[in-house]
Amino acid sequence: MKLLKVEPLTKEAFTPFGQVIETEGSNHFMINNRSTERYHRLADVELGSSEDKAIISIFRANRLEYPLAINMLERHPQGSQAFIPMQRQSFLIVVAPAVGTPNASDIRAFISNGHQGVNYGMGVWHHPILALEDASDYLIVDRTGEGPNCDEHFFADDEIYTLDGREYLNN
Repeated sequence: MKLLKVEPLTKEAFTPFGQVIETEGSNHFMINNRSTERYHRLADVELGSSEDKAIISIFRANRLEYPLAINMLERHPQGSQAFIPMQRQSFLIVVAPAVGTPNASDIRAFISNGHQGVNYGMGVWHHPILALEDASDYLIVDRTGEGPNCDEHFFADDEIYTLDGREYLNN
């Protein structure tokens, strides 16, 4: 298996896949009698049709065993999906471009610094949440509406990458 290199999560590097949700380096303005900084429109919620609705959920994830075989990715063709860590915990992100079928050689991996979330663009291939700690809560902003909104792709054995996240675990 090929080892997947983990990159720091930056706005520039993640642009092909969506948006990084963070205050660092983001424009803001003062509100509430100048007692609050508003970091406005850090990401856009994408909806596939006018009947769809944006919803907010919480996912509670447990860490997986690393090294991890990246043998599948999923995508949401009818809406974006944002993951924002609620306990300022780092997490791993595995993505591939929004194309018909993902190519294993296009997979990229990132590590959030715990102060960053991500908003996967509509149709962007990604691995399900990759928590590094048990009972990690994430605020999720995504879409609800008619029709299926989750496609899965499983890679052939010779296309599988390994993600060695052990160096990031908090034991």
